[in-house]
Amino acid sequence: MELTCILYEKIGSVGYITLNRPDVFNAFNNEQSYELQHVLKEVKKDSSVRVVVLTGAGKAFCSGQDLKAIADSKNRSLSESLYKRYNPIIRAMRDLPKPIICKLNGVAAGAGASLALACDFIVAQEKASLIEVFINVGLVPDSGSSYFLSKSITPARAFEMATMATKVTAQQALEWGLINRVVTEDLLDSTVNEVATYYSNAPTKSIGMIKAMLNKASYSDLETMLQYEAYCQEIAGNSDDYQEGVSAFNEKRKAEFKGS
Repeated sequence: MELTCILYEKIGSVGYITLNRPDVFNAFNNEQSYELQHVLKEVKKDSSVRVVVLTGAGKAFCSGQDLKAIADSKNRSLSESLYKRYNPIIRAMRDLPKPIICKLNGVAAGAGASLALACDFIVAQEKASLIEVFINVGLVPDSGSSYFLSKSITPARAFEMATMATKVTAQQALEWGLINRVVTEDLLDSTVNEVATYYSNAPTKSIGMIKAMLNKASYSDLETMLQYEAYCQEIAGNSDDYQEGVSAFNEKRKAEFKGS
């Protein structure tokens, strides 16, 4: 697929995905939706990619749906749009057995906020923000926002964000537990690269299973998770990285994980 709204670059074992419609704050049109789905599929198949960085071009991360792009659409089914465009993106992100780092370079609004919250690790520059703007046009949160908010913050704060379109600053989001790091704009790239370097050298198979375990834990009981932990631990214990980790520990050196 020829990419017109997405930039993708692989540097070493890190895949960099950039939403590239800066003139509309990287708002989603149909092309950007399907291109992002395509790139996520390619990243999953590429075993040389061990961590993904997702960001937006220009001053914004993503402002959600491009309303101008659908202004002339009559009788548009919003549920069909979710089933075909947004939901596959969120599923692909959560099912990807590799960590996704969100480089939150600016505002993330609506589906853009959902996209950011679907990532595994969020590094934000201090002027960035999250805002659930659906209510402003008489809609409800979608693309996973109702799920991510309810799992990440208190019911009161989740309700306020969803029903009042309250802008949450990067610092507030950090204090609430929605994101991992807040840095000045000049330190954003270096901080993201530092986190990406850590994960690119980590035992990728274990990271992928940890991600799946945490996903499953959100809707499972303790007994289910005890069984699933045992299942995943058996797989991890048969990995090359486990053998390397044990050898490195016994030899008092730093492990060199290969992600297998």
